[in-house]
Amino acid sequence: MPTVPSPAVLRFDAAVLDDAEALVALRIAAMRESLERIGRFDPQRARERFLSSFDPERTRHIVVDGQRLGFVVTTQQPGWLALDHLYIDPAWQGRGIGAGVLAEVFREARALRLPVRVGALKQSDSNRFYQRHGFELVEEGEFDLYYLRPAD
Repeated sequence: MPTVPSPAVLRFDAAVLDDAEALVALRIAAMRESLERIGRFDPQRARERFLSSFDPERTRHIVVDGQRLGFVVTTQQPGWLALDHLYIDPAWQGRGIGAGVLAEVFREARALRLPVRVGALKQSDSNRFYQRHGFELVEEGEFDLYYLRPAD
């Protein structure tokens, strides 16, 4: 089992266009269980959905000890910072990496004086994760729940 990284070894590397397929594969692996739970697992749809909005300039690899373990995408919107994607390799989930990533996202939002908004698939474990980190439910869609973490 992988060891828990210390926050000091967490870093972010810029993504490039050629990273798209690897990011798609990671997203599908990270979402598979949640999508299967609600009967919506379709790897082709997941691939097309991600690639249709992939912007390497907003995408950062999550790197621990030189190993890419996930990625994060944020977008500044009028009135909030959108956390568009946060995926960690399933083998590394539950080890504090996501919390470290959120700390960086919160730092960025604080500098912009903006709240952070995120959507999570209904019945996904990510809902508890976001709630533990100060997000409050503000809207419910057909398949997703939307949360807001107030500006600091």
